Amino acid sequence: MTFSIVIATKDRAAYLEHALASLELQTAAPRFETIVVDNGSTDTTPDVVRSAAARGLLDVRAVHVPAPNRGAARNAGIAVATGDIVAFVDDDVVVPPRFLAAHARAHEGAEPAAVSGPIINVPSYAVRPKPTVLNYSGAFFCTCNVSVSRAALVDVGVFDEGFDLYGWEDTELGLRLRLIGVRRAFAWDAYLWHIKPPRVETLQSVHAKTVERAKMAARFLGKDASLRTKLATGAYGLNFLRATLLAPPPSLEGYRRIATSERAPAIVRAFARSQFLDGAYTAALRRALAERGP
Repeated sequence: MTFSIVIATKDRAAYLEHALASLELQTAAPRFETIVVDNGSTDTTPDVVRSAAARGLLDVRAVHVPAPNRGAARNAGIAVATGDIVAFVDDDVVVPPRFLAAHARAHEGAEPAAVSGPIINVPSYAVRPKPTVLNYSGAFFCTCNVSVSRAALVDVGVFDEGFDLYGWEDTELGLRLRLIGVRRAFAWDAYLWHIKPPRVETLQSVHAKTVERAKMAARFLGKDASLRTKLATGAYGLNFLRATLLAPPPSLEGYRRIATSERAPAIVRAFARSQFLDGAYTAALRRALAERGP
């Protein structure tokens, strides 16, 4: 069993350097290659990849996809991958030394599997807790931490590049994998740390992703309007009613102001932030569905 690790990145050279350094420390791992797909970077990302290759501790190479598109970037990585198993991780992660060994063990069964593990969000590289029950995820296919056979990816037609904004392209691919009989496996020891510094995860940046995610949810529903997809995207009556009651559009500006106010207590800011983002997502989803039509 051999692995190809695919990392799609854009203008996050400092994060990528940490991710590659952690891959250099893998122990008891199967043979693996690392494919960095540079999705239009203008920073020092190419230098980071060249430096990693020069150290000789990783079989690493770069692929260039100039136009930003997560699905297209990962498809380019799949196209050149030589491993039996393709593992996807984000550029802003650190993996422990036995990360790949854990993924490999989970693939030892006879049936093809989409193997995922705990994703532990931390505020800095210095914080590295072990996973707890709170880190369990029922997601079938999340490209922050998932591996699956390359053959299965090719069989279902890889990522839909029509998901050209943030969100849902991995979930939609997971749906197609499930339909051809790929089972889900969750490996507790295949965990990683996902670096989310508060100074980067600003309300403005997260709000922009939230609106994009709502637009891509409408595209997802256009491809599959099953109850599972409606529940996953929040596109059902009870959820719309809940959001209307708790975060109606006229209230969003008030929530935003509280969420960014230094005078408000932290717990109040956190609540306001959650309500603002929830209301913004639901409102954007309603608009996107109305524009898409029946």
